[in-house]
Amino acid sequence: MSIGSLRNVYGTLLNSRAEFEAWAPQMTEAPYKAPPQAPVLYIKPANTWSADGGDIVLPAAVPEVEIGATVALLMKAPGQVAGYLLMNDLSVPHASYFRPPTRFKCPDGFLGIGGTLLAAGAAVDPSRFVLEVRINGELKQTVTFDQLVRTPAQLLAEVGEFMTLGAGDALMLGLGAGRPRARARDLIEITCAGLGRLGNRLVAEAA
Repeated sequence: MSIGSLRNVYGTLLNSRAEFEAWAPQMTEAPYKAPPQAPVLYIKPANTWSADGGDIVLPAAVPEVEIGATVALLMKAPGQVAGYLLMNDLSVPHASYFRPPTRFKCPDGFLGIGGTLLAAGAAVDPSRFVLEVRINGELKQTVTFDQLVRTPAQLLAEVGEFMTLGAGDALMLGLGAGRPRARARDLIEITCAGLGRLGNRLVAEAA
């Protein structure tokens, strides 16, 4: 899988039940006063994309980042999934229920993208994916996809009601709660059976 074949990459907020429940008390507050009725998306533009094995530079003002281990659907045509990719949706730590500002989600290089595409098919069940997140070889988090608010098929169908995902577009399934943090010089590795390994090292911005 080559980054050059991607067109757009979208993240999904609040699709993990643990994350949804953690923010539930704020969902009835102003200005929304109710839980979201449709998927809440954000974009990870091309400046954020980092290939497997590449270094990711941390801006001088960012001492640490949150690791966002997830799986993305890669589209081959509207409504048709080509397969699944590992992704590491890094973000500057922040505490807000609202859609995160671009400066938290979109610094250069803040999306690690796996090089292994697991082809979609009847034998592939995304709810069985188990991701292991390691920092410098130490297991820090296990991410599963059996407790999603919207299943991949449901998420894709509901997103399709307001936008078209075409060939080369990728849609992340969402992030779990309790995401680990990493700092400059840390090696982040995400692994999953069938999806291979995604590894990126964080490096400090040159003075």
